Amino acid sequence: MLDLSGHWVGATAVLVFLVAYALVILEEHLHLRKSIPVLVGAGIIWVLIGLAYAQLGDTSSAAEALRHNLLDFAELFLFLVVAMTYVNTMDERGVFDALKAWLIGRGLPFRALFWITGALAFGISPLADNLTTALVMGTVVIALGAQNARFVALGCINVVVAANAGGAFSPFGDITTLMVWQKGLVSFTGFFPLFVPSLINWLVPAALMSLALSRGRPPASQEKANVERGGLVVVGLFIGTIVTTVLLHNFFHLPPAAGMMLGLGVLKLYSYLFNLFSQRRRMSIEELDDVFARSQLGAVGENADESISGEARRARPLHIFRILERIEWDTLMFFYGVILSLGGLAALGYLVLTSRALYEGLGPTVANVLVGLLSAVVDNVPVMFAVLSMNPAMSEGQWLLVTLTAGVGGSLLSIGSAAGVALMGQSHGAYTFMTHLRWTWAIALGYAVSILAHLLINRHLF
Repeated sequence: MLDLSGHWVGATAVLVFLVAYALVILEEHLHLRKSIPVLVGAGIIWVLIGLAYAQLGDTSSAAEALRHNLLDFAELFLFLVVAMTYVNTMDERGVFDALKAWLIGRGLPFRALFWITGALAFGISPLADNLTTALVMGTVVIALGAQNARFVALGCINVVVAANAGGAFSPFGDITTLMVWQKGLVSFTGFFPLFVPSLINWLVPAALMSLALSRGRPPASQEKANVERGGLVVVGLFIGTIVTTVLLHNFFHLPPAAGMMLGLGVLKLYSYLFNLFSQRRRMSIEELDDVFARSQLGAVGENADESISGEARRARPLHIFRILERIEWDTLMFFYGVILSLGGLAALGYLVLTSRALYEGLGPTVANVLVGLLSAVVDNVPVMFAVLSMNPAMSEGQWLLVTLTAGVGGSLLSIGSAAGVALMGQSHGAYTFMTHLRWTWAIALGYAVSILAHLLINRHLF
């Protein structure tokens, strides 16, 4: 590709990208879906690139570069569609509701709940994505701390930090780790040396925040929720899909998306068999109406409503295509716009200039630490994709360092990660940008200590 960074096309493309990303940042104020500006921006950038090459009589280079970026997105897209479908299916079957009800019914003190919700967030996010994990654990925190605003604020901060940290040592835990794994820069087990640094990243601020919690306990709750039929099987299929994906990638070098799509096919086959064999056990809507009518007349016992809801739950079919509709399509389209936009800037020569300034000028360690700080302001997906597009010559230890910093750097501010943004909307004002900012010093301390831990523990990888 030609270096067009000094051409008017390059300058215009940069301006288009900055305007598009500014609109993304203002999403909450403009009520404009974040995918819209980056989709339009990506289209304009590649039209400009095509125009520049067409003027030079080259009709193939721009198209070839665009296809390369489309392949990057396609692999990421297919992987995420399957992962989101499994997570949404588990949610639809009540797996997460059962976990929340179990925690709420324990009657534990606030400090114990603070540590349990944080530990669960750290432990679940390596398999489920950090956003889903944060939403599930955040719901528990908000429900438990309905009368204790301080617990809700500190609990939400703890969940965000733990979810982001837990996702940093697993290819399935965050989009950034997934992209590094798909590029073949780090093997599946190669991420595991980040476990201790990631754990430290969560434990340091959690220990400091726990000191500010009261010693009381929330009121007891009798909330109950059961996993619906098929829910535990779906959990097993998800774990099996992950294992299959890893084995296919490690032994046959197939893209991770191939193993995940195989898992989606198995899930759809299971839903077909589930609906087929449970059809006779399902009550029709007319039968449920009849039971309800008889309960109103006293023909059914006083627990009629509970029995009806239980029978309705057993009667519900499993429709995977309907669950596919619940996928975060706005997020997926946002990734498309970001990957194509940054791919365009790379084709224009800007990422080469940035790579030289950062990785050759400052050195990889300083540059990777700065990448983490940048991810606190800018979403870590475009930041990591930019680093991958630069493809600086680094050791495995440095690639793990940038994976760690990009993953946990978003915890420094509430707007730095999707988990933080989601919990701000979910908490109804109890967890805000300012409440998070008051504890940024503790999170920053954990960020620094986790980096030092990685440099010391994994120094043989540098």
